[in-house]
Amino acid sequence: MARRGVIVKGGVYLELLGKIRAVAVDKTGTITYGKPSVQGVHSLNGMSEDEILRVAASLEAFSSHPLARAILDFARDKKISPEPATDFKTVVGYGVEAKIANHDYFLGNHRFAHETGVCKPELESLLEQLEEKALSVAVVGHKPHENCTGEVLGVITIGDKIRENAAKAVEKLKAVGIQKVIMLSGDNQRTAHSIAVQANIDEVRGDLLPEDKAKEMKKLVSKYGVVAMVGDGINDAPALAESSLGIAMGVAGTDTAIETADVALMKDDLEELSSAIQQGRRVLSVIKANIGLALGVKAIFLGLALFGHTNLWLAVAADTGTTLL
Repeated sequence: MARRGVIVKGGVYLELLGKIRAVAVDKTGTITYGKPSVQGVHSLNGMSEDEILRVAASLEAFSSHPLARAILDFARDKKISPEPATDFKTVVGYGVEAKIANHDYFLGNHRFAHETGVCKPELESLLEQLEEKALSVAVVGHKPHENCTGEVLGVITIGDKIRENAAKAVEKLKAVGIQKVIMLSGDNQRTAHSIAVQANIDEVRGDLLPEDKAKEMKKLVSKYGVVAMVGDGINDAPALAESSLGIAMGVAGTDTAIETADVALMKDDLEELSSAIQQGRRVLSVIKANIGLALGVKAIFLGLALFGHTNLWLAVAADTGTTLL
């Protein structure tokens, strides 16, 4: 397993690999490459695209999220420098907010715009169109504060390419007996569903906060018994911990995800999971065969002893021979 780039953190987890009945996967970095790039900037209040990017880059300057890095790289390519931001705050599952030039701004998902109270029909219509194209969206807005009513400045669209072997990896999982493959994503439902269809995934649940992923995992474990969770980000850690078997995409994965997981795919190749499951089942079959042989030999000699057809030294020799075998 290690030679194939699959690190298993103990024998108990190798056995669990052979008992998996369902697999839950994250989207970004697992089904997609986890290398998003900005596809476009859409203004909603007349502000120029460059100014929207400047605000976005200022908000994301301290973030390590893949979407933040995509925005910063795009702004850098366009030679747009971020402005100094203060009171920076990460709102887990929503986005970021900070103060720029004494005004409160935010950048985040559709849900964050709702929570901030600046979501309007125009924004809803635009997001619906963009999300149906399997694009992730980052809403940039001015938060209501003091005498400012707040408004949405614009939307940045971000795309992440689906892994070429994603659909094949899912098919291989089903071929080795996995009953269901489910996507648990923090991205919006429309985008997650579009990606899931391309990867032939059975079910998809989007718009999930980290704690929501953990709750969904509890439900899956209750329904299927032994469920594996495959993820790579810090947002996946709660679900990895709640799963029967946590599996991290090792190269792209965060340290938190790798530490929480029981198995790491160091080649970031989801196809290796089906091979690992087959190895786990082979291990289980060998264990059962060994235990069956040991108990069978003991039962035979117990029967022979009851009828007086054996003795102590022959029974000891048979027991030791079975152990060696």
